Amino acid sequence: MLYQALATDYDGTIATEGQVDETTITALKRWQKTGRKLILVTGRRLDNLYTVFPQAKSFDCIVAENGALLSFPSTGETTLLGESPSESLIKALQQRQVEPLSVGQGIISTRIPHDTTVLEVIKELGLAWLISYNKGAVMLLPEGVDKDSGLRIALERMNLSPDEVVAVGDGENDLPLLNLCGLSVSVKNALPVLKDCSDWVMTKNRGEGVVELIDKLFQ
Repeated sequence: MLYQALATDYDGTIATEGQVDETTITALKRWQKTGRKLILVTGRRLDNLYTVFPQAKSFDCIVAENGALLSFPSTGETTLLGESPSESLIKALQQRQVEPLSVGQGIISTRIPHDTTVLEVIKELGLAWLISYNKGAVMLLPEGVDKDSGLRIALERMNLSPDEVVAVGDGENDLPLLNLCGLSVSVKNALPVLKDCSDWVMTKNRGEGVVELIDKLFQ
């Protein structure tokens, strides 16, 4: 099948320690030059993503904040796909000294071992919010918001079917992304749980694995 889009995670997939090397960028551009689409699906906030990876603006679509925010860089259109964190939730986490604490438009992020405290606060406030993990990262999102839900909306807007998409990732929060798409791929450094559900597992890590994937798709 000729896949029409590549949906890739950022950290640990195209990026190594937050940075994307030139070889990976060149491969992504080569994919895009064929007329096929590039979609970045990440847990990062959009402003933070653009700071560390300005080239993200060349992607056709970005699903940020682990599915809570949809952006089309070419037009600057950005849509919140869930509810924003309430002031009471943010304040409660601050009072419990949850640090680091990053607040986005539709996500709150911290790190293990603060997941226990976060769950206690959610229960106390009676909120329909859930935790998603990405290795050591802890992401707090409204129920029903994840990389699957965000990408589904993006694909509808782009007139694409999930079956036409190749998805590649490395962490737990990429499971919904890979399960949605027509071809699921893990880079070599991916967690075993992700490799177990992938159609393909690359022989190389992170960006090199994505380059390997693109080369294989062109064969």
